[in-house]
Amino acid sequence: MPTIAYFYGIYVRMYVREHPPPHFHAVYGEFEANVSIQSGEVIEGHLPHNAARLVKEWTVRHRGELAVNWNRAQAGYAPERIAGLDADEGHRS
Repeated sequence: MPTIAYFYGIYVRMYVREHPPPHFHAVYGEFEANVSIQSGEVIEGHLPHNAARLVKEWTVRHRGELAVNWNRAQAGYAPERIAGLDADEGHRS
């Protein structure tokens, strides 16, 4: 499963030809969750509170890119990398 982003110890991965609803996998240590692209909420599995909060914030910022990646993956193409939340914060004014 390709890693499409990494930030603050959280791996974000997306399978090719994954089952609906549109989601990605977030892995933080021994925790793993499926996260809705639409809402940023955990829909299956578990993340610690702070990791879940960071993943939701990242999802909201990158929802368009995640949707494009979901469509690519559904068509059988590898999803593309997306900047991590730590990279976003480095570009704030």
